[in-house]
Amino acid sequence: MFPSPFLKFLSFFLFYFHFIFLFPFLFPLFPPFPFIFSNYFISFSPFSFSPFKSLFSHLFYPYPSEFDTTIGPLVFSEQFLQISTRIPSSNVYGLGEHLHRSFRHDLHWKTWPLFSRHAAPSASVENLAGVHAFFLCLEDNSGASMGVFLMNSNAMEVALTPAPAVTFRTIGGILDFYIFLGDTPEQVVQEYVQFIGLPALPPYWALGFQLSHRSYGSLDEVKAVVERNRAIGLPYDVQYTDIDAMDGCKDFTYDKIKFHDLPNFREFLNAAEQKFVIVLDAAIAMEPMADGSPYRTFERGQEKRVWVNESDGVTPLIGEARPGQVVFPDFSNPVCVEWWEQEFQRFHELIPYDGIWIDMNEAASFIPGSTRGCTDSTWNFPPYTPRVADWPLFRRSLCLDAVQSWGRQYDVHSLYGHSMALATLRALGRLSPGRRSFLVSGSTFAGSGRLGGHWLGDNAATWDHLRWATPALLEFGLFGIPYVGAAICGSLGAAPEELCRRWMQLGAFYPLARNHNHESSTDPAAFGANSVLVNSSRHYLSIRYHLLPYLYSLFYRAHTRGDTVARPLLHEFYAEEATWDVNGQFLWGPGLLITPVLEPGSRLWMRKQWTHLYLPADKLGLHLRGGHIFPVQHPATTTAASRRNPMGLIVALDENQEATGELFWDDGESAGETLSVAHNNFSEPHGLEFQELRVLGLWQAPLAITVMSSDATVPSPHNLTYDAATQVREGQGKFGLGKWKFGLMGMAEIGDRFDCHPAEGASRESCEHLGCIWNVSDHPESVNIWDLGKEKTPRKQKFTKIKNFPVGRSRKYSPTGATATVTLERRGHASTTAATTPIETLGLEVTFHMDHLLQFKIYDSATQRYEVPVPLSLPGTPQASVQRRLYDVTIQERPFGVQVRRRSSGTVIWDSQLPTFTFSDQFLQISTHLPAPFVFGFGETEHDAFRHNLDWHTWGMFTRDQPPGYKLNSYGFQPFYMGLEKDGNAHGVLLLNSNAMDVTFQPTPALTYRTVGGILDFYLVLGPTPEEVVQEYTELVGRPVMPAYWALGFQLCRYGYENDAEIAQLVNDMNRAQIPLDVQYADIDYMERQLDFTLSPRFQGLPELVQRIQSNGMRFILILDPAISANETNYPAYDRGVQQDVFIKWPDSDDLVYAKVWPDLPNVVVNDSLDWDTQVELYRAFAAMPDFFRNSTKDWWAQEIAEVYENPRNSSLSIKFDGLWIDMNEPSSFVHGTIGGCRDRNLNFPPYMPQLGSRSEGLSFKTVCMEGQQQLPDGSPVRHYDVHNLYGWAQTKPTLDILRNLTGERGIVVTRSTFPSSGRWAGHWLGDNTAAWNQLDKSIIGMMEFSLFGISYSGADICGFFGEPSYELCARWMELGAFYPYSRNHNGNKRQDPVAWNSTFADLSRAVLQLRYRLLPHLYTLMLQAHVRGSTVVRPLLHEFVEDRTTWDIYRQFMWGAGLLISPVLEPGVSEVRAYLPDARWFNFHTEVGFRRQFQNFPAPLGHINLHVRGGHILPQQLPANNTWFSRRNPLLLTVALDDAQEASGNLYWDDGVGIGQPHLQN
Repeated sequence: MFPSPFLKFLSFFLFYFHFIFLFPFLFPLFPPFPFIFSNYFISFSPFSFSPFKSLFSHLFYPYPSEFDTTIGPLVFSEQFLQISTRIPSSNVYGLGEHLHRSFRHDLHWKTWPLFSRHAAPSASVENLAGVHAFFLCLEDNSGASMGVFLMNSNAMEVALTPAPAVTFRTIGGILDFYIFLGDTPEQVVQEYVQFIGLPALPPYWALGFQLSHRSYGSLDEVKAVVERNRAIGLPYDVQYTDIDAMDGCKDFTYDKIKFHDLPNFREFLNAAEQKFVIVLDAAIAMEPMADGSPYRTFERGQEKRVWVNESDGVTPLIGEARPGQVVFPDFSNPVCVEWWEQEFQRFHELIPYDGIWIDMNEAASFIPGSTRGCTDSTWNFPPYTPRVADWPLFRRSLCLDAVQSWGRQYDVHSLYGHSMALATLRALGRLSPGRRSFLVSGSTFAGSGRLGGHWLGDNAATWDHLRWATPALLEFGLFGIPYVGAAICGSLGAAPEELCRRWMQLGAFYPLARNHNHESSTDPAAFGANSVLVNSSRHYLSIRYHLLPYLYSLFYRAHTRGDTVARPLLHEFYAEEATWDVNGQFLWGPGLLITPVLEPGSRLWMRKQWTHLYLPADKLGLHLRGGHIFPVQHPATTTAASRRNPMGLIVALDENQEATGELFWDDGESAGETLSVAHNNFSEPHGLEFQELRVLGLWQAPLAITVMSSDATVPSPHNLTYDAATQVREGQGKFGLGKWKFGLMGMAEIGDRFDCHPAEGASRESCEHLGCIWNVSDHPESVNIWDLGKEKTPRKQKFTKIKNFPVGRSRKYSPTGATATVTLERRGHASTTAATTPIETLGLEVTFHMDHLLQFKIYDSATQRYEVPVPLSLPGTPQASVQRRLYDVTIQERPFGVQVRRRSSGTVIWDSQLPTFTFSDQFLQISTHLPAPFVFGFGETEHDAFRHNLDWHTWGMFTRDQPPGYKLNSYGFQPFYMGLEKDGNAHGVLLLNSNAMDVTFQPTPALTYRTVGGILDFYLVLGPTPEEVVQEYTELVGRPVMPAYWALGFQLCRYGYENDAEIAQLVNDMNRAQIPLDVQYADIDYMERQLDFTLSPRFQGLPELVQRIQSNGMRFILILDPAISANETNYPAYDRGVQQDVFIKWPDSDDLVYAKVWPDLPNVVVNDSLDWDTQVELYRAFAAMPDFFRNSTKDWWAQEIAEVYENPRNSSLSIKFDGLWIDMNEPSSFVHGTIGGCRDRNLNFPPYMPQLGSRSEGLSFKTVCMEGQQQLPDGSPVRHYDVHNLYGWAQTKPTLDILRNLTGERGIVVTRSTFPSSGRWAGHWLGDNTAAWNQLDKSIIGMMEFSLFGISYSGADICGFFGEPSYELCARWMELGAFYPYSRNHNGNKRQDPVAWNSTFADLSRAVLQLRYRLLPHLYTLMLQAHVRGSTVVRPLLHEFVEDRTTWDIYRQFMWGAGLLISPVLEPGVSEVRAYLPDARWFNFHTEVGFRRQFQNFPAPLGHINLHVRGGHILPQQLPANNTWFSRRNPLLLTVALDDAQEASGNLYWDDGVGIGQPHLQN
């Protein structure tokens, strides 16, 4: 009997299994056998049932069981039925109605009762108003899911256990299970909802905001609430009255005193296009009306005998409810349904209304069972009682032996609300035929969603209930009731303002958005017309109304397909296991992510990761998902008004630059057959058109947008705008409702284009060969990047390469970072050379090192490539905290990109999702949008301003012996920049790559890096202040060196001293003039024929001179070059270098690479009248280049320097220097490459030649060949091509170590070539500048840039190295140079030292240097702060006053630290200086200036520099002397400059000035 109909049933249903357990004794008749069913097969065994997944329809059992009852025994008796089943995973969702603290169930022995009960939601495990014996199980991250529904209306419980397993226990009926199998959770819900009944489509106005209150004292009070919320412009559609509007809480009545005008209230609301909803309770009062007249509703029901009866089936059961003694309509009785309809009709004629809210329909009674109690039967006291709230079962309800038409309450109790909703919907349909009804019910059952919506009961005004409402919202989506919402601000209790504000923000995105409270008024206007709550509520409700076309379309899909509306994240992102436990966020459909604040405060727990969003008092997190189109409409204060407004589309593009969407549109209220989604025959009476289009996520701006409607092109929208920082395109135009598609046409605007083929000689053929787009533009600014600076004539343009590096599902996020595999997707033509052929597979590693520091590295995952061997200060394991991190990182898919967003502001500070990205062996390119056009840094190159000009400028970086000049790469290599964001926050970016590179700015704003080797290894620091950026950056690369105190004194040097006597005379002249002087130099003149470690016969007295000046408190610094002559017959430095294998060689050879630098050949007389190149050819010796990476080189270098300090052959020739100056260490060569030329053209002229000075000469211009081979400390070989820019860096630390070992003091090293972290060991001078006025402000720019780079001990050659300065120029430069941290007068022509001019010049030099020396304690303390904290010494004004945008462009003034402002004269022939004083109190050392935040002209006669002390700061000072040895013995002084609060603070660091120990800052 049993198997045959069962099999027939199986063959009928296509997407779910249905099985019924009738009698347990039948099961032994079943032999175990499987049935194939679609992609599943089913096994029956004695007392068990197991559907399994079937792969390829094989009849095997090794697959996971979906529903396996073999785990426990089946029990089936009259009043106790139990069945247990294994489930495929512990990801269980659903079962209700309860208050679940989390969406995913805890399977640790939790039991949930199901039995409809009038109870307020609480933290206890209590059954609430609805009964939904359905759960969804997500099997794994494939999305495969199962739904299980038990069609049983008896009291039951469901136990969840860790096996994982589920046990159902019920006390009657049968076990009627339906199993739904889907590939995704959303598909399972669709299958389940199509089975129980698709949800009702609410009228459009029902999606508007709604207000309700339990304790309105009168209709006047209700109207006052309506008026005050209208007055604040609140979007607001529906007003409710609760039972207080009734006569004694009786259905179908009204209070004729307090609510006397209620018959006209709907008209009052409808006049403003608002709707009126009333409440009806299930129970019917038996008492007369308040005026003593009969209660006719009861009498008519009594006459028709429509009540639920006691167990005798005749006597109406009497309970108690709000009106007093009550009876309960039997809505399963057709006579009762007819009576109910008639009562509706009568009351509607008296009190017109637009919708109904039915409540207390569990059915609820305030006494247990009935007024006469309940019989002692097994119906009322069954043998087993599920763990329901409040034993016995009839507590708060009716006796279970009571009788209805459908059966005993014991069996149908949980169907009572459902039956009432059926009757109510029928009644409403009779009132308004052809129109959709508005119905919200308290108690629900499976299938109730097709009747109406549900609110989540009488919640409490607490943060817990705010949080717990979201899981319930999502559960009712599973149950097929998408029109659902909690009582906003809480039904019970008084909500504090912050709680209500946050709840209004969240509730604006409940499908049913109703503010309802029993006690206090929580309507928004009650908090004050200008309150934050009102402004926030109005803002988010306006967004809701703006998005109502999208929400309405989601409801249409729910109504026609069974989709969820409020959707769990796991339905869309089931592959991401983090979404399985998300409780506090949800989606509207697939596209809108809602992230509310659910805790007091402003932060909460971005893509595949948890993040902090900064959400202040008036903000909620809303994010649009790429790939989706959102139909929108300009909002109004009601839906009727908004539906007349223009419509628009928000198009959020995905990684493929694609998006899809749907719009359902009708009159918003007609019932009957629904219309097509994409296009319908509905005639819109208002002639609505789409007038606004907003496209998000465009990589570049299209020139036009075309709209195709019915295969005809609609004119392109006009007034197009594009914001590259946000990748948003906006346009306005007109196109009608209906079928449409959009095209983004044309090329990007000039400022938004990216040059993907920047090499010289680009043609259409070569451009398109790379997969780029070639376009001819007549725009006057449309010059190729490499043509910049030439005449701006129309040029052919090369634009962005097609995307070709997508990221698949390889992205993995963790609390410490992320990884991804980036795979080449070939399109177009292959590259012409192997060197530029993109590497097939790349790896990406993102590491969250610290809360303010992250790294992302892109590398060849198959082959080890060269990586920069510079150690950085990184934690052994990532230290960033998920909670405190300042940033979020998203790996973008198509095209590949990395996005870094600042949490506090949401600003995207790095966004490389641009199709310019490429990664080949010798050409790596990556572009990023910039958050704002405020960029500082990159070097070493001479810049005209501190802030970069982003109008298509390209700056090359490659260390070279190149004096400063426009667009000429100079001595150092500093690929670091600081960016300011629009709000003044700052961040820093380091690309740790040592290959030749260039960076291109464009006005988008955007930045493109191009390098010819290595990997892309980026480090970002988040500040957020500019000063913190530098501190964090120097924490990474190393804090600046702490110079000896004497190194802060004034210093003199000249290339061209004839002999030591000239130096001695200069020192004597300075002493006689009493001009402070601490350090004297000797340039390469002191060497014999410019050979390192030698002493010229003309300088034989130098050792004694050094000792003499040291005895007078002064110090001496020697110069050393790296190049070692190879043409000597007895030159230990070379001989020992060859023996110790210290020099750069040709690859795979013992032959040395020979260049030519300063050393002359022996036994020649140089003819200075010849041109330079001829002199080099005739007179310069072959020179070998030490490889400072080798350990042997460091030992060799130490020995050679030591023999200068302590001459082992003649102690009288020992030079006891105090510091070392290392020059020419780019490394420089006077022949291009090597003697005889270079051998590897591909390395010296790479396929892409960065935009360097003398670009056509290749990389070997002024240096050695790129194929030269060096050796890292671990013995591994490395090409000079890769480490060229590290040459000076590798020399610096060994030099400092040697110096300190020899002298036993701190000393100082000054280096010409630098790399990130060079500042740890040395200072830097700005190179061989020129004696010109424009070099003054450029020196300030250079110092400020090197402050960013972590090299605080810096300065330019005072009065200029090349050329001859005028008297005025040198005087002004002495004024400025007195405030260089590294203050040195140096040149290569005739003397320009302070005593070389006249006594007036000497006087002004003395005065300004004495001022410097007076301030040395302050400068020394700043140096210590730089060394310990990473603070800047020479400080841009914007570091202290970033809130003042004027300071962002100031580079002709600078500060020492935070307290001293220096405003030098930088132009000839002036006697005053125009300077800016930011917003602070300022003093000119004696009196207050009296103005702030403005430019002012200050007197500046020759010999005077304007200094201003900032209020709030204390400057330690000391009386000056001729050098620091004497001045340090003088009294200390303090200048205290009080701020507006009459306060000031400061620091002083003091030690012996020379010790090597680690200093510490003391206040």
